[in-house]
Formats: sequence, C-alpha cells, structure tokens
Amino acid sequence: MAQIEQSDKGGKKKKGAQKKMSIHVDFTPMVDMNMLLITFFMLCTTMIKSQTLQIVLPTNEEVKKENQNQAKASEAITMILDTEYNGDKPAVDAETGKTVHNIYYYEGVADTTFSTSKYLTKEQFIGNQNRQPQGIRKILRGKNEAVMAEYEKLKTQWKNKEITKEEFEKAAKKNAADSNKVRPVVVIKPGPNTTYEGLINAVDEMNINQISRYSIELPTHTDTVLLRHYEQEHNQTIIRPLVRKTSNQ
Repeated sequence: MAQIEQSDKGGKKKKGAQKKMSIHVDFTPMVDMNMLLITFFMLCTTMIKSQTLQIVLPTNEEVKKENQNQAKASEAITMILDTEYNGDKPAVDAETGKTVHNIYYYEGVADTTFSTSKYLTKEQFIGNQNRQPQGIRKILRGKNEAVMAEYEKLKTQWKNKEITKEEFEKAAKKNAADSNKVRPVVVIKPGPNTTYEGLINAVDEMNINQISRYSIELPTHTDTVLLRHYEQEHNQTIIRPLVRKTSNQ
C-alpha cells in the first residue's frame, strides 16, 4: 500500500513555505501478485512440441568390402542436376512460377557406347499431379516400390491412430533400411550451374520416396561424355560456362 507522510523536522517554518511530503510504497503485495500470475500462466499454458522435418538420412548399414564401391545395375540410378538460366538469373516456368531444374539420369552403368536410345533421360522436379507422382518422383518411387508400399500401410495405421507417431517414425526408419527389400542406390551429381534449390529438391525426393541409400558426388568425365552426346542428338546446350553467380562475384 502507498502511504503519504508529512515530514516535520520541528523548528520555525518560514511563512508560505511548501510542506514536504514523503511517499512510501510497499511492494510486498505486488511481489505476491506477480508470483500468483506466474504460477497461473505456468499451469494454464500448453507447451507446444517443436515441429521438425523428418528426414531419412543415408543408412549406415554394414556393406561387404567388395560391394562398397558398386551396386547392382538394377538398383543404381545416377542423377545429374542442372538449372536453366536467362542471362545470369535462373529461368522461371511461366505456368508454375518455379525455377526450371533439369535432371539427366541413367540407370545402372553408364552406356558410353550409346547402343541404346535411353543412355540418358531428361526429367524435372514435378511432384504430384492428381495425387499421382510425376517426373523424377515417379521414377524414384518405381525403383523403391516395395519400401513405399509398406510405408503407405504404416502411414494409414498412424492416421487411424492404430500406432503412435513415435511408433510410426521408428517403423518407417526400419522399413527404409530393410535389406530384404529391393531398394535403389541413388547418386546425386549437381552440375556447376545447379542452384542450391536444385540440390535441396533432389534430397527432398530421397526423403519423400523413403530412399536411404544415396550420396552426393561431383560429375565425372563419363557424365560429361553422356551430356555432350545428348546435346548433339537433341540440339541443346547443357554444358556451358559458369553462369551461376558465386559468393565472390
């Protein structure tokens, strides 16, 4: 409570002198009120669990020494990333408003003899249309069909509250690394003009399609040979001087 006290030191006072008042405020009730409010808000507040993106990281499963640098041709797929440019800025699709990223991929061992017409195939990051995967997503999902079938079952169980979110995530991670299922081995190779967004899109596709075996590497001479031949056949320019601006420019 606040109290106003008149100070009186005694002695003669000058005529017309102003009276001095001293104000004393007791903050003890205020402290008690603050503690009550803090306790009230702590008891009534709902703690929100932070929402984080669940990512399927590359597996650390044991691999035999002789198979560490190779994979079955039926399982391997190599993606060479490239971004289209208008001048020094990434090209944007007029319909979607998204940056145009191209993926040139081949399955198994690179065919440098060009004996087949599909030695290199061009795709893009399209995603889903009418709930159906399109573009590179359709290719990757087809390569990981067994894992995705089980993943959809687990997701349905979670949505129907048959299993908890923790049980779903644990089972999904185990399913993605199941060595008894046919699973792809994906090699992602960003070209010199690929933007950071293009690389992130590729990693996102690994997560969406539950692919646990993938790596990020630089394009090799073999990849350059394939792209050069593709340029000649389709009258396109893929390999070009560095267009993408670097941090030093």
